Amino acid sequence: MPDDTPYPRLLIQLPLTLLCATPLTSLAQSQSALADTTRLGEVVVAASKVEESILQSPVTVEKLTARQLRLTPAPSFFDAIEHVKGVQVITPSLGFKVINARGFSNTTNVRFVQLVDGIDNQAPHIGGPIGNVLGPSDLDIQAVEIVPGTAAALYGLNAINGLANFSTRNPFRSEGLSVQQKVGVNHVNDANTGAHVFSETSVRYAKALSPKLAFKVNGTYLRGYDWMATDPTDINPNGNATTGLLGPDNPARDPVSSYGNESSNRSNLTLGGKTYQVARTGYLEKDVVDYHLQTFRYDAAVHYKLAPNAELAYTYRGANFDNVYQRSNRFQLSDYHLQQHALQLTTPVVQARAYFTQENTGRSYNLRSMAENLDRSFKPDKQWNDDYTAAWNRATQDGQTVAQAHAAARAAADAGRLQPGTPAFKQRLRELADINNWDQGAALRVQAELLHAEGQVNVGEALRRGGKALPAWADLLVGLDHRTYFIQPDGNYFINPEQGEDPHSTLTYGKTGGFVQAGARLLPGEKLRLTATLRADKNDYFSTRFNPRLTAVYSPTQRHNFRVSYQSGYRFPSLFEGFSNVNSGQVKRIGGLRVMSEGVFENSYLRSSIDAFGAAVTRDVNTNGLSRSQAIAKNQSTLVKNPYTYLRPEHIKSVELGYKAALLPGGRLLTDVDFYYNTYRDFIAQVEAYVPVNAAGEPLAAGADLGAVATALSARAGQARYRLWTNSQSQVYNYGGSLGLRYDVAGGYLAGASVTYARLDRTESADGLEDGFNTPRWAYNLSLGNEDVIKNFGFGLNFRWQARYYSQTFLVNGYVPAYSTLDAQVSYRLPTPNLRLKLGASNLLNHYYVSYLGGPSVGGLYYLQVTYGL
Repeated sequence: MPDDTPYPRLLIQLPLTLLCATPLTSLAQSQSALADTTRLGEVVVAASKVEESILQSPVTVEKLTARQLRLTPAPSFFDAIEHVKGVQVITPSLGFKVINARGFSNTTNVRFVQLVDGIDNQAPHIGGPIGNVLGPSDLDIQAVEIVPGTAAALYGLNAINGLANFSTRNPFRSEGLSVQQKVGVNHVNDANTGAHVFSETSVRYAKALSPKLAFKVNGTYLRGYDWMATDPTDINPNGNATTGLLGPDNPARDPVSSYGNESSNRSNLTLGGKTYQVARTGYLEKDVVDYHLQTFRYDAAVHYKLAPNAELAYTYRGANFDNVYQRSNRFQLSDYHLQQHALQLTTPVVQARAYFTQENTGRSYNLRSMAENLDRSFKPDKQWNDDYTAAWNRATQDGQTVAQAHAAARAAADAGRLQPGTPAFKQRLRELADINNWDQGAALRVQAELLHAEGQVNVGEALRRGGKALPAWADLLVGLDHRTYFIQPDGNYFINPEQGEDPHSTLTYGKTGGFVQAGARLLPGEKLRLTATLRADKNDYFSTRFNPRLTAVYSPTQRHNFRVSYQSGYRFPSLFEGFSNVNSGQVKRIGGLRVMSEGVFENSYLRSSIDAFGAAVTRDVNTNGLSRSQAIAKNQSTLVKNPYTYLRPEHIKSVELGYKAALLPGGRLLTDVDFYYNTYRDFIAQVEAYVPVNAAGEPLAAGADLGAVATALSARAGQARYRLWTNSQSQVYNYGGSLGLRYDVAGGYLAGASVTYARLDRTESADGLEDGFNTPRWAYNLSLGNEDVIKNFGFGLNFRWQARYYSQTFLVNGYVPAYSTLDAQVSYRLPTPNLRLKLGASNLLNHYYVSYLGGPSVGGLYYLQVTYGL
């Protein structure tokens, strides 16, 4: 039976009342009706952890079926997720996209979980996935389910913004050899580079060796040239506003896509009686990164049927890849390796899985640290500043203007500087990429592991099977899970902070959780379905947290379903947020757990106030004629003691209303409407705070006089600089909704339309640390496709538009312009020898856009895809 047919096969073949908390009597009241529709029998799993009708899901759930994936013009199933209602995707790299829903997105979204057959595919030390590098290929994908909105009550796993589950093809039901080749081109009419070739080769082979034993293997190799980040916008345009040096004359310019000229690479130089802020020159991103990307991912699985409805499966997944990745800085990922071993048991009563994920960052490095240490290895800051000062003085003595003198001073100080592309530059870059200290080099050297085990039992079904009394209208599901992270400390990125431990011994961080879900089906015809879920999670370093979920679904008829839910969720700090220990450009980035940062919070001052203090001092010296000591004394009250403290988990409360219906004869029109309202508190965020130190580099005594503190903080030598993970003091409210229509038109056409609205309602006690909302207020998708318009020819179209939005990232803040994309494909199917050709384009019109500030410009990708055997 084709994969896109309705689900009566499951309804007839499997006793699904044994699998789920929802009986199928209400789903299968009329098998003849189910046989006439593509909608009424469609089931999902992700929303409730049991199979249930997509129409009767208690929370919003979106699904991409095999048919929709064949029709999509997107280059891959993962790219097609951007076309799903209520989902936002940003693009830090051609090989790395980030999925999010309902606001508060960033380039490493640790609030949204990606699962493959229920297995988390995150990179352990990051706490989130790196695109789909550890996921399935287009040949092995069966369907995609997405829950936009918190799912933490059932899943824990920090799924407070949602989750996606990628279901793969079972080798018992999908045998044979499949091969797919994509060739394409991108960077067409790109002012920064010429056109580049894109290639992806995938192979899948599956075989049932006996009625009980089957296996499958997959491999995908991708090569291409990444999208380039070339934003020239100056992040520090007013660095020298008091001296009138603006625009290209500003000696403290900090272009977005240039590194090595950030705040820690600037000095205050006294020149001609005035104070100027001067930055090192830095390098453009394209100078310090190799945009050639490649990914090799592979997996193998063995499935064994213990009984007709019970299956045991072992899966191994691995990936090696090179691409550009972004977190608070952008990174060159090189020879990065992920691998995962997983064991799963699925029966009508018990579902259990255990998996082990290993991560090795290979030869990766930090682009910012690379650029600033290329400069510093050529000439230390002090010598460069001395040379700059001497050259400036000579230039002004020769009668040059102030702006001309700054340009001459930079040229003199940079004389002999390493030039991009030269052998000496390449050699130094290789050397720095292997130095595991970001004050001196740029290497990212992390080895991390994740061990996870979970199980759930359908208690109601187990009791019924055992002949125990349980009302037919009641359901009971329980689950338990445990996860431990293991980090091999490298001495720079991570250390083991526990007192008495070797700082290089293995660091562990674990969590245990569980849930109980009870359900009832009430009213004649079981028209009302109620569920109540309670989850408890205990993380190391934190007390137990409880997450409830209450849902109700009212179905006056099988075709019309109204839903309402309330739930809460917690996000616990990731490894990096809790335990980081990074020397990063003379700023120490440390985790927010007390064991990492005790004493720093209590004795530091906010960098924002120190910057304001420094600017006021400079202004008084440059424009009001005060001496430096007078200016320091006058403005010392500007300094603000750090009010933040150690990390707590993030928390969300969410209310959702929805309506889903299968309308028109045969249920051909699927309609889905949802509205939500969220409250967030304790956002996990970063704050920069500096501890005042004496001439010996020792912290000033607690309670030191403010004048001594101000004098110390007025100079770089008196600052011990820290970036700390902490919690925002804000409480944030946001709301939104979406409307989706999907219409199976006569003649095999599938048409779709959706619109999504998301709005930041208000922020109470805003302190600027809450994550940026980073979400367009409006977005819509339009799609149309048909697999067989005429004589095996088909096509697919998708148009997406989103409004401009305000973007707040670690690199830059500002507005992302509105943009739209048109994706298109035409296909031809040859029944013999089972070939399918697809000629497609993503961003067909090649209108370059950025999906967030600081990210790359994304243009058109044009491809030809040939698939055999699928």
